[in-house]
Amino acid sequence: MFTLAELEAAHALVRAAFPGTPHYAWPLLGARAGTEVWVKHENHTPTGAFKVRGGLVHLDRLARQGGAEAGIISATRGNHGQSLAYAGRRVGIPVTIVVPQGNSAEKNAAMAALGARLIEHGADFDAARSHAMALARSDGLTFAPSFHRDLVLGVATAALELFRGAPPLDVLYVPIGLGSGICAAILVRDLLGLPTRIVGVQAEGAPAYALSFAAGRPVESAHADTRADGLAVRVPSPDALAIMLEGAERVVTVSEEAIAQAIRIYWTDTHNLAEGAGAAALAALLQDRATLRGRRAGVMLSGGNIDLATFRDWVPA
Repeated sequence: MFTLAELEAAHALVRAAFPGTPHYAWPLLGARAGTEVWVKHENHTPTGAFKVRGGLVHLDRLARQGGAEAGIISATRGNHGQSLAYAGRRVGIPVTIVVPQGNSAEKNAAMAALGARLIEHGADFDAARSHAMALARSDGLTFAPSFHRDLVLGVATAALELFRGAPPLDVLYVPIGLGSGICAAILVRDLLGLPTRIVGVQAEGAPAYALSFAAGRPVESAHADTRADGLAVRVPSPDALAIMLEGAERVVTVSEEAIAQAIRIYWTDTHNLAEGAGAAALAALLQDRATLRGRRAGVMLSGGNIDLATFRDWVPA
């Protein structure tokens, strides 16, 4: 999908906006898991999530090529929208974001603060995405998908930092929304010639990719019932699935309680705030703890944008 030279150039572009994110092996977390665990802290980006890397690469290309002066439009539950709004402000491209009804009030406020025009439509992400595509056609806007080569290239810079900065990893757990994060990890691993196994993680209530991976073809799920809004996708991307089928070891699901417990553990063991999608990888690792002894594991803490009300509900005092 991209070369190492393209990845290095994307990393330079991202580093011009912010100085990368840290990765730590937290002692309390390792003791709990029974093995060495390296956490990639994408909750420390300027938007609090990994997707800003992809937005920077995508909007930079659109600005250089021209044709998107009227603006772009996309759909999101929050992190993708913040990414596009942050990047759009840097290059002067107007951004419109469609969110499902009842979306996170705090994520909506963050997108608006970054300059995005917000539209509420539909019951879930996939309905919002269909509406955004229709508005792109009717209003002459450029549609920015949630899975695209530019986005994968951008978020791959996080995997590059982790693989180059941490000791060799035996296994890396990556949450799956629409798939850019896990595809990026697979492609970077292969470019660097590493043996690290990649495990994708979904919520039990939103298992589209787990079903698709098992079937070897795209399978839509009937629902996306999870409070981890970054994982709430019903319709998988065929392009993302193809990369997963070639390079992921497996795709697992975790329960809502396991995600909530991982959020609590991140707070107690590292004093970091994780959103539901950001905590899912740790939930899966802890689910596998019996098979990980003596192996070095990594987890992508993909974001920390969780509403206070949701945090209090999932992590009661």
